[in-house]
This record gives sequence, structure tokens and C-alpha cells, in this order.
Amino acid sequence: MYSILRELLKDHKEQIIFKCFGITHLIFLAIICGGIVAILCILKNKDEKFKKRIINLTITSAFCLYILDFFLMPFAYGEIDIEKLPFHICTISCVLCFLSRHNKFLYQYKLSFALIGLIGNLIYTIYPAGVGWYQVSVFSYRVIQTLLYHSIMVLYGILTITYDDEKIKWKNCYKELIIIVIITLWALLGNYLYNNELRMFNWFFVVQDPFGFLPLSVSRFVMPFLIIIITFLVDILIYLGYFGIKKIFKKS
Repeated sequence: MYSILRELLKDHKEQIIFKCFGITHLIFLAIICGGIVAILCILKNKDEKFKKRIINLTITSAFCLYILDFFLMPFAYGEIDIEKLPFHICTISCVLCFLSRHNKFLYQYKLSFALIGLIGNLIYTIYPAGVGWYQVSVFSYRVIQTLLYHSIMVLYGILTITYDDEKIKWKNCYKELIIIVIITLWALLGNYLYNNELRMFNWFFVVQDPFGFLPLSVSRFVMPFLIIIITFLVDILIYLGYFGIKKIFKKS
């Protein structure tokens, strides 16, 4: 059984190789965008109860994919990759989004968690650099799981913003800032706990500049603040886009 799953899920390299912004990646992005638009259109005239059920199903699916990945990693990668522990914005946001649907205290932050999750997962769907490094087949588990998981999280964020009972309000944007700061501190804790002389993690890019412009001696002090500022600015852009689109539709 192990050999069958290993052969099925391992990193295949003898087929079409996945490259960031290559033709296959662009096709995947087109399918993802088309799927999201189609789902938004289908839900447009549905009742609130049905929309809420679909939103809950979306985040539950993403969370199940995330947990299942840990069980499938030994077949796909030959080991459990602790890089996927919930210290990156796209992984911790999934856990927080899922819990916020089932916990009374976290429920009040569900929209903010969805916004944060949308930011992180949209970036990685557009630029899945971690997958591109491995130079594997577009049909490899690594590629399919990554794009499927992140695109479902993007879908959840968009559905929550568009159809959830709570609407975006400028006066509540401070919640995202608080959450970004907490996630940054959480990522710093993860890096502090797991980094050693054999392997250095860079969860949420709060330790090392991912583009290599800053030396490690500088980036470890600069990146936490830079990440908070950039992430919050992207959050503000989502607010501007949301209200801009809303204004256009009102005029039409």
C-alpha cells in the first residue's frame, strides 16, 4: 500500500514541469478565477442560509485539506515537512478561519481572519515560489495540493466578504492590524523554537528578507515591522477595492 501511494503522490519530474507564471500556471489561475466567478454568480440569488452553508463548507474543506496533507506528506515527500506547521499566514489563517466558525469568542473576528487569509493565500496562489523551486510535474501532488488549498482559501475570503452576514466597515480595520501583529509574534515564536544550525525556517518572512536585499543581521530586526506594514497596507487596498466596486455597482 505504501509503495502504491508513494508512486502516486511523489514528485514526478518526467512530465510537464510546473513553473511560476509558466503556461500551465496561467491556465490554473484562469481556471481558479473562472471557478470563483462562477460560484459567486451561482450564489448571487440564493438565500442567506444557503450562502452561509456554502461558506462553512468552503472553510471546512480547506481545513480538512490542510490536516490531510500532514498524513499524505510521508508518501509525497518521504517525510513530514514541518515547514507547513501553522506559522505562515496562509496556514495559521486557515486554522483561525475554521475555529472562528465554531467558537463564540473568535466568531466576532471571522471577517478579519477571512481578510488576512485572503491576503496570504492570494499572494501564494499567484506566486507559489515554494512549489516552483522543486521543478516537478504539474500533475504532482505538491502542485495540485498547493494550488487547490490556497485557491479554496481565496474563495472562502471572497465569499465571506461578499455574502457573509457581517459587512466590511472602515471602523473595524483595526482588528486586522491587531491580528497581523499577533500572527507576526506567533511566527517569530515558531522561528525561535525551530531554527537551528541544520535548518533555518522563515515563517511569515519575519526573520529573513525573501528577496535577499537585506543581510540576516539586519533583516531579523527590520522584517517583522516591514511585514506588519505591508500586510496591513494590502488589507487597506482590499477595503478600497471593496468599496470602489460597491460604488460602481450602485451607479450602474
